[in-house]
Amino acid sequence: MGKDWYNMIAKKLGGYTKNWDSIKDHISGEDIFEEQLKELLKKYQIALDAGCGHGDFTLKMSRFSQRIIGFDFSIEMIEKANQLLEESQITNVQFFHSYANDLPFQDEQFDIIYNRRGPLSIFREIRVLKKDGVIFGIHSGAIDEIINELNNNGFYSIEINEYTTNEYFPTEVDFAKFFTRMPGHPDYLDSTNQHLLNKLVEAHKTDRGLIVQEKRFIWKALKN
Repeated sequence: MGKDWYNMIAKKLGGYTKNWDSIKDHISGEDIFEEQLKELLKKYQIALDAGCGHGDFTLKMSRFSQRIIGFDFSIEMIEKANQLLEESQITNVQFFHSYANDLPFQDEQFDIIYNRRGPLSIFREIRVLKKDGVIFGIHSGAIDEIINELNNNGFYSIEINEYTTNEYFPTEVDFAKFFTRMPGHPDYLDSTNQHLLNKLVEAHKTDRGLIVQEKRFIWKALKN
């Protein structure tokens, strides 16, 4: 997905902030990842948020970490992140505009890298993670690629866990807001895309309403 789409999400919609109503049938992989990350961050001095987006999650995690640096390849996202940072008055977070395969950081600068549905190209710059440092991530797919990258880059103590839940949407507007923020999808709130939204609704309509299955893989490993 090109950076123009991410710039649009940041500029037009304010980033990845949830702006729809929905109910999940049980705890999701996203919630589990967040709770596990909080505990991990407490153990280390400096963390890297790979693909931090508009920075709200980074700022949320800052209270559990001594220091977090976030980067994203979307300049619009980083501008939004820095705006939120200034408003928050948080002092242990920095944001950088950078690509994952060309990071402006020193070798072995970070104790932990976390990747919340961010770029897998972070493996090209794994030099920035300290020996025996932790890489921790969550993604909705590409798990075979992730496992290959972990193995090819000499990681050990590899852990992979899969979590699935169903998300229910009360209205078509909530459903449209959800999918508009998914990479590769158009703005379904734009009336010119109503025919596309109609097709999507038909594909997810059930007797229990509009449902989307959320599948997440949580993975963790240590650098050799």
